[in-house]
Amino acid sequence: MKKSIIIFFTVLGILLNAQNIKTKRGIINLDGIPVAKLSNKSNEYTFMDLKETPLYTIKFIDKSIVDSVRDSYIELNRVYNRDKVIELDYISPSAFSGDEKSAVYTSVKGLKIIDNKGINVKNLDELFLNVPKRKLDSKTKDAYAIRKKIDRLNIEVNKVGEILSNGVPVGYFTNLPVSFGSEDTVMDKTFIDIEIYDAKSKYIGRYITTTKQLKSAGGKSFTLYREMSGRASVLKFPTYKAIAERMAIMDPNFIKVQEKVSVGPVSKDTPN
Repeated sequence: MKKSIIIFFTVLGILLNAQNIKTKRGIINLDGIPVAKLSNKSNEYTFMDLKETPLYTIKFIDKSIVDSVRDSYIELNRVYNRDKVIELDYISPSAFSGDEKSAVYTSVKGLKIIDNKGINVKNLDELFLNVPKRKLDSKTKDAYAIRKKIDRLNIEVNKVGEILSNGVPVGYFTNLPVSFGSEDTVMDKTFIDIEIYDAKSKYIGRYITTTKQLKSAGGKSFTLYREMSGRASVLKFPTYKAIAERMAIMDPNFIKVQEKVSVGPVSKDTPN
């Protein structure tokens, strides 16, 4: 009986302290009281006080990092002191709510920069002084590490099937379909695997067009995916560049990142 009473008053306390958040015609209401205003342009939400003075903006970012891994977060920026933009996690009242609802909910519940007195500028400035660390899971962290390595390799594929890293030839494709050169995406479903070799003609691996799967010479396998709407993953036709990038991750010895450019001795001409 005593336990039931404690649970009852706990739930009652939560319900009494819960804020009713509503946005209608650009006006944000907490428990029926107008506290701030909101406008939207190109997925960027500008938050204003009731006198329509802009104070900060929230922009939603949803991007592909690598393969099927995506990252969703917000960019927060003060209107009155645009010294920097910070990236923060956002919370949503439901998995399928609209961005406006998420922006308001994040401001009130997540960041606590809107309360029953309006926009709390002190709390807003405190966020920029002590920026919270984003809560990235291990999958997202690994994806960013891979993305960083890929960006440093700066891989390109030229019109004859050569693979270049930072402008230097490091390998090449063989068994290229007839569409190569006019298309940068592997669209042909042939039964001949596209093979990858390094600059010394050492076999690195192959791309199987029928299954869209990469197999390295060392026995590793990987299937290329694309993320749709941040939720469902589907098979896609990859670019030759994407194949070379993924093979460089599967076989770290395929392409080495050059930390610095080596140059010969420099001599200075002196007048006779």
